[in-house]
Amino acid sequence: MFLVSIQSALAVEIKATLDRNPVSVNESVQLIFTATESPDDDPDFGPLEKDFEILNQSQSSNSSWINGKSSKTIQWKLNVMPKQAGNLIIPAISFGDDNSQTVLLKVTQNQTTNSNQNAELFLEVEASTLSPYVQEQVLYTLKLFSRVQLSQARLSELELTDALVEKLGEVKKYSINRDGIEYMVNELNYAVFPQKSGVINIPPMVLSADVVSSSRQRFNGFFNRQISKTKRVLSNKIALDVKAVPEEFKGTRWIPASQVVIEEKWSGDTKQMKVGEPLTRTLTLLTVGNTVAQLPELHHETNIIELKTYPDQPVLKEQKRTEGLISFREEKIAYIPSKAGRYTLAAIEIPWFNTRTETMEVVKIAEQTIEAIGVAVTQASNDNNVSPEPIKVIEDSAINAQKPIVQTVENPFWMWLSIALAIGWLLTIVFVLIKRKPKQIEEIDNSSDIKVKQIVKSLRLACKENNALAAKDALLAWGKVSYDCNTLSAIAPHCEARLRDEILLLNQYLYANQVEPWQGKKLFQTFTENKARKAVDKTVNDELEPLYRV
Repeated sequence: MFLVSIQSALAVEIKATLDRNPVSVNESVQLIFTATESPDDDPDFGPLEKDFEILNQSQSSNSSWINGKSSKTIQWKLNVMPKQAGNLIIPAISFGDDNSQTVLLKVTQNQTTNSNQNAELFLEVEASTLSPYVQEQVLYTLKLFSRVQLSQARLSELELTDALVEKLGEVKKYSINRDGIEYMVNELNYAVFPQKSGVINIPPMVLSADVVSSSRQRFNGFFNRQISKTKRVLSNKIALDVKAVPEEFKGTRWIPASQVVIEEKWSGDTKQMKVGEPLTRTLTLLTVGNTVAQLPELHHETNIIELKTYPDQPVLKEQKRTEGLISFREEKIAYIPSKAGRYTLAAIEIPWFNTRTETMEVVKIAEQTIEAIGVAVTQASNDNNVSPEPIKVIEDSAINAQKPIVQTVENPFWMWLSIALAIGWLLTIVFVLIKRKPKQIEEIDNSSDIKVKQIVKSLRLACKENNALAAKDALLAWGKVSYDCNTLSAIAPHCEARLRDEILLLNQYLYANQVEPWQGKKLFQTFTENKARKAVDKTVNDELEPLYRV
């Protein structure tokens, strides 16, 4: 057993993937085997020949060295064609002592269109549903079948007046057999979102291409030139009967989707929040079959005066896959309690319509109770309660100890004279030390304050004009004076969390070639709050200092 476990640990993991699933019978599919290390031996693809015909195969490898670590990828790509319909298992392929994973491939029967039978070039289109709800995703698939050589192919755009159209992924290329005739297929996928109820017609797609003939023409008696002719083909028209929002749906935002998920995360313990310190809540909404524009806001104001909320700009993302759009919305909210106590955040409920079951469902985050504690204030009050008593004892004992001495000493002239001379000597030393370079110190402090004020004015103007480069220059000047830092990434850790995040966002914007203009209002707001919070902290520390001295 020990030897078997060692052998399993040393085995190379080989993954098997398909570029499409399901496929039609007599339709080729690409099978890819991927390994991150060199396997024990060359692969044996013989077991595939039981249910598949291997059309061609190739091998490639890629090595890289990043941050002192090397990585390697080896791939074997095979174009195979299933021999029959059904659920076919791609068996584990042996690479010496290493083996790949098994994969299940669903193979369906061909649906031959009589009008296109024996044609050398034609288009086919299909929709995932012909009776969608308004704003529901409809997957529209276009396939170009060709058994001739093409050049200068031009396809019309899919444009609809009453629907949004999103192109999904890149063009897929594969071969297929129709009634004994081999075709090359170019497949395009779109997501269509109808914006009103009623009948919406998707017009035919038009392809124009130069078809190259196999015969050649003699040119000036020396060269052969291939003959080509322009050909145009049209697809069928598709009519969508779009249904209105069902009456039983009671949500404020209509969300037809096949799946909806909502999550929340906190940056710390919600039961141990500290007064004056931020705690960040992250809300995430993910849907399948929607655009990001359809996703609702997740955060709502609490209307609790003692609990300040600072929401960030939401993060919106879309992932375009063959099976449709996957949309993502993330919101971060910083909560800062100004008073100790318990605060209740209302539940978040998002109704949505399940297009698979045609039923209304609700995703929910339950009501949340957070608790803020005043750690610093509690310690200070405790010190005030216990410190006066020992001080009083010390003072009483000192007074009692001094009483006999005061009564026995009469006319202490020499004692008072010694004390006066000592005080005069100490005052002379202090005066000399203060008078050494007073002007230089004042000039440095004054010039530093003036410089910071000028920097703040420059930053305010840059943020007001939404000038990202000017804001960067002002922050760099401020960071040099305040923390002796020369980059935005070095300045950020010295700042409060919200200002830190805004500085990092500005840094990311400057180096990411963003299309949308930068907005500086929030940066200067958090910069001002950062200064105010540091001033409050300094005042609190100065007030608490005598307690620790005692």
